[in-house]
Amino acid sequence: MAAWLGLVPKQQTTGGVPTLLGISKRGDTYLRTLLIHGGRTVVRVADKHDDRRNNWIKKLDQRRGKSISVLAVANKNARIAWAVLSKKEPYKAVA
Repeated sequence: MAAWLGLVPKQQTTGGVPTLLGISKRGDTYLRTLLIHGGRTVVRVADKHDDRRNNWIKKLDQRRGKSISVLAVANKNARIAWAVLSKKEPYKAVA
């Protein structure tokens, strides 16, 4: 689902050597925009919370920067949403 939404880099492989290109703008533009706005909000307030996911976001933000952190959070949220929809079970956060 994340690849269909354009939240992961486009990958091109030639001779067994993968090349990661820029983020592809495929799929539903509106849904991708909502996920990115949500990711931006989560990254912005991550320092106010102290749990496993927010600690990951803070470390990622320090290592890679805001834009990549926002996209990584949007990608993770899309994968979580897909898992919740496909398994038809409520979301259970890891403590």
